[in-house]
Amino acid sequence: MFSTNEMPSPYSIFTAMASITASIMFFQSMINQILPKQVTNYLISILQHLFQSHYPHTTITFVFEKGSEYGTRNQIYDAARVYITTLKRSPETKRLRVRKSPKEKPLIFRLDDGERVTDFFEGIELEWRFVLRADSDKDTMNGGGGGGDGYEKRLYELSFNKKHEEKVSMVYIPFVLERAKCIEEENRFLKMHTLNIGFNGPCVGVNWQSVNLEHPATFETLAMKESKKISIMEDLDRFVRRKDFYKKVGRAWKRGYLLYGPPGTGKSSLVAAMANHLKFDIYDLQLGNVQRDCDLRRLLLATDNRSILVIEDIDCSVRLPDRLNNGGEQDYQTKSNNLDNPNDKKSVLTLSGLLNFIDGLWSSCGDERIIIFTTNHKEKLEPALLRPGRMDVHIHMGYCTYEAFKQLATNYLEISGDHHNHKHLYSEIKALLEQVQVTPAQVAEEFLKHEDADSALDRLLSLLRRIKNNVETGHLDQLDHHYSEALYE
Repeated sequence: MFSTNEMPSPYSIFTAMASITASIMFFQSMINQILPKQVTNYLISILQHLFQSHYPHTTITFVFEKGSEYGTRNQIYDAARVYITTLKRSPETKRLRVRKSPKEKPLIFRLDDGERVTDFFEGIELEWRFVLRADSDKDTMNGGGGGGDGYEKRLYELSFNKKHEEKVSMVYIPFVLERAKCIEEENRFLKMHTLNIGFNGPCVGVNWQSVNLEHPATFETLAMKESKKISIMEDLDRFVRRKDFYKKVGRAWKRGYLLYGPPGTGKSSLVAAMANHLKFDIYDLQLGNVQRDCDLRRLLLATDNRSILVIEDIDCSVRLPDRLNNGGEQDYQTKSNNLDNPNDKKSVLTLSGLLNFIDGLWSSCGDERIIIFTTNHKEKLEPALLRPGRMDVHIHMGYCTYEAFKQLATNYLEISGDHHNHKHLYSEIKALLEQVQVTPAQVAEEFLKHEDADSALDRLLSLLRRIKNNVETGHLDQLDHHYSEALYE
C-alpha cells in the first residue's frame, strides 16, 4: 500500500497536466506551421485508420448524376466537375480526358471512366470517382432494348466513412459548391448554347451543347443612336439589381425584349452586346427544331440562371394555330388538340405552350433571365405575344442614321466625328442618309472592301447616289429593292 506521503499533491497533478497540454499545443502549432495542410490532413487520416483498425469500418457513397429525368442540371455534379481539377491525382491514375479551347491557356484535365482521386477535408478522407455508363432507359425508349451505345449517363461518386455523413453533407458539399463557383468566376468564358438533337422520339433527345462566345460586339461599337444605347443599358442594369423588387411584387425575375426591323440592322449584334454587357450566357433556341411542348419545358429547365434566351425570327419559327391550313378558321382548341396528339407525326409547338413558357408557371423555373425575340415583320406576330409581361421592351432596329454611320466609320476606318479631312464627304453622306434607306450592314460591307478611308467613303457615296436615283426613277434593282421596299410601304 502507498502511504499518503507518496501520493502527489493535487497541485503537482494540475501542474503536470498543464505542462503536457501546453506541450501538445506547442507541437501542434509547430506542425501546422511547418507542414502543409494537405500533409497534416493525410497524417491525421493515417492515425485515424490505425486507431480504427480493430473496429467495424463502413463506407457510404453519394452519387451525383449530371441531370434529372426532367432535364434539370445537378449543381453538385457541375461543381464536382470543376473542383476535382484542383485535386492532386494519384500516381495510379491511368486515363485522363484532356481538352483545350482557343481562349484557355492551360490544358484541362478531367477524370476518365472509373478513375479516382482522393481529397482530405478537416481530417476526413474522401474519394471521388467518375463513372460513365450506358443509359438503358433512353436506349429502351429508342427501341434499342437497352443495348444501344448512343446514350451515356455521367455521374460522380463520393465515398467516405459513414460516421462523417452529416459533416460531409452540411459542410464539405457546400464547400465544394462555393469553391467551384469561385474557380468558374476566375476562369469564366461566356458560352453560346445551341440545340443538339438526338432522335425524334417523343420528348427525348433534345438538349443543349455549347461553345465559347467570342462575339466582339459591345455597346460602344454598336451602330445605334447614343440615346438609345444608354436607354437599353439602363434598362438592363435596372433589371439585374431588382431581384428583391420582383419577389416583392410577385413576378418571375425575367424580362422580355422584342427586336424588330429589316434584315441587316444589327439585331444579332445587339444581342451579343447585351450578353457581353451583363456577362450572361446565350441560349439560341431554334423553335423549328422543338417538336413538342414537353421538349420546350425540358430545354427551359436545362438553362442556367443569369442567361439570355434568344428566339430569332419568331414569325417564321413556329406554326401558330391560327396560321395552319392556309389561315383557315379551324377551331383553336381542335388545332391545339391535334398538335398535342403524340401519334401525330406532324405535331409542332403550340401557341399555348409557347405563351406558358414566356410568362406562365413554367417561366418561374429560374431567375435573372432575359428572353429576346427577333423578327423582320412585327406586324405578322400573334397579338398575344406582344403584350407587356411577354415582350416588355420593343426595340426598333431601323436603317442607318447619320449617327450610326459615324460610329461605323470610327469602327472600320478609324476616323471619328465630322473629320475635317472628310468634311465635304460627311456633309453629302448626311444629306443622302436623310433621303434614302440603307442598312448598317450595307454600310459596313462597303467599308470592308477598302483599307483607305477616302476610297471607302467614295464607294459609300456612290451606293447612296445610285439608290436615290433608282428610287426617284422607280427602277430599283434586285439588291436595292430588297433593302428599300419596306421603307415605302
